[in-house]
Parts: sequence; structure tokens; C-alpha cells
Amino acid sequence: MPVLPTGEMSPVAIALLVIGGLVVVGLFIWLAIVARRRPRDLNSTVAARLAEFSERETPVSLEEIELSASFTERVIYPTVDAVSSFVIRFTPARVLERIRHKLELAENPGNMSAASFLIVRFVAMVLLGAMLFWMMIVAKLPAGRRTLYTMIVLAMGFYLPQLWLESKIKRRQGEIVKQLPDTLDLLTICVEAGLGFDQGVQKVVEKSENDMARAFHRYLQETRLGISGREALLNMASRCDVPDVTTFVAAIVQAQALGVAMTKILRIQSDQMRIRRRQRAEQRAHRAPIKMLFPLVFLVFPSIFIILLGPAILQLMESGVIGTIV
Repeated sequence: MPVLPTGEMSPVAIALLVIGGLVVVGLFIWLAIVARRRPRDLNSTVAARLAEFSERETPVSLEEIELSASFTERVIYPTVDAVSSFVIRFTPARVLERIRHKLELAENPGNMSAASFLIVRFVAMVLLGAMLFWMMIVAKLPAGRRTLYTMIVLAMGFYLPQLWLESKIKRRQGEIVKQLPDTLDLLTICVEAGLGFDQGVQKVVEKSENDMARAFHRYLQETRLGISGREALLNMASRCDVPDVTTFVAAIVQAQALGVAMTKILRIQSDQMRIRRRQRAEQRAHRAPIKMLFPLVFLVFPSIFIILLGPAILQLMESGVIGTIV
């Protein structure tokens, strides 16, 4: 690919870079769609498929049953599972546990396992690095630049999924902080009306559809599986990793251990959460003038000066006053 004399890339090379970038973005979108569409409950999927075939009058062969599944279910998912089992063998358990905890904090988007997330990181690294390296060869960049840019893009491709996961965690934690006071108000009303703690949590889950309600729903699922209420609450606090939720769980666990009236504890916690929410809003309001300083100084004030002083400067230039002073 020819390079312009000024050292700039030709339009063809720029077009190749743009097309390659679009291809990489498309691959990421496709992977995200595949991960999001993966069924969370395989038992319900299998049961639905068996019910479909059982309603038919003619017998169904095994080959027809297998071919009725989509290409993603027949090829993509088994391939990912096979590679995941291979990755698990060579990855330290501590690393997998840390990734698993991060996925739980983000509410496990796409229902990925720790090994699957590692595969996504390596695939993103290889795709970005290979695509950029090929485009730089086509653009005939020097070998030193190719090596440097490829190393940078490899690092970016490896850490981009991690940054995406961290952003999901921060978003979920922020939503939980905002939703917790209202959720506790509803829980307090239910318990004061005569329901038990778990029955009140069930009502909250039925009436709300948010991150905090889903966290409570997971708590109820664990208690139904035989896990003690104390352990299930501590697990919920660990999955949220929000100081307000940790404080609430500690108060509930202590109240259950000491036999304190649950309504009183819930009312105190609800009042405290509302106070904290108001304090956080006041802190954000106090930080607003500092955040507004940069756009005011560099964007708003120059425009005002141009509007106010521009006509006067033009008149002075026409009258020759500025030229005389200079």
C-alpha cells in the first residue's frame, strides 16, 4: 500500500483501518448477543423441547432432535464449554475465584463462567492485535511501529472486557445504593403489617423489579435450598459489596441472634438509609460548582467575551486606535 510523501497514510489505508475497526466492533456485538441469549436455565429449555416433540404423532429420530437446535446451541456453546474446561485446568483457583466474584458483583451478565470470561478476554486480545497487525502490514508501516502499536492494542484488547465488567459493577452498585432506602421502606411496612421477615422479603420481590429486589430473590432461593438465613444474608452482602447493604445485613443478623424486634431494627435502618441518601445528594450538590468550573472557564466565558468585546474591538480597529497603540 503506497504511503504519501508527507508520511501520512493513503486514503485506501485509512479506509482499511475503518473497515477493520467496524469488523472488530461487529464481532464484539455478536459475542455480546450470543452471551446474552444463552439460556440461564437449561432444564426449562430441555423440558420445552421435549414437550414440543412429545406432542407430535410421528416418532422423532435423534438426528432430528439434534438438528432442531440452533447452530449456536449445537456448535458455539459446546466449543466454549470445551475450551473453558481446558482453561480451568491451567488457571490458578484464586484467579478463577476472583473473576467469579467479579461476575457475581455485576450480576453475571450473559451468564458467563469465570473460564468463559477469560476466553472472551483472550479472544478480544487476539482479534484486536491480529486485525491491527494486518492493517499495519497493508499500510506498510515500519516494523518498529508495528511492534509497538500491536503490543499496545494487545494490552487494550485484554483489558477492555475487564473495564466493561468494572463499569457494570459500578452501575449495579450505584443502583443498589439508590434503591435500598425505598426497598427497606416497603420491607418495613410489610413486617409492621404482621408478616415475617422472609414473607416481607417475598412481597418486596413481587412488588419491585430492580437490582435490590433481584438480590433479595437470590437470598430467598438460597434459603429454600436449605442454607441458613444468616449465611444467605451474608452471601447477599458479599454479592452486592455495598457498605449500606453490609450494614443492613449486619444489623439484621445481630437482631436475629439477640431476639430483638425486627420491626424496630428495620425502622431504624430505613431511617438511616434515607439520611445517608440525603447526605450523598448534598455532597454531590457541593461538588457541582467545582465540576462546573472547567466548562465555564474554557467554554462559556470565552464565548461571552467574544460577544461582549468583539464589536468594541472591531470598532477600535476600524477607527485606527488599536493600530496607533501597536
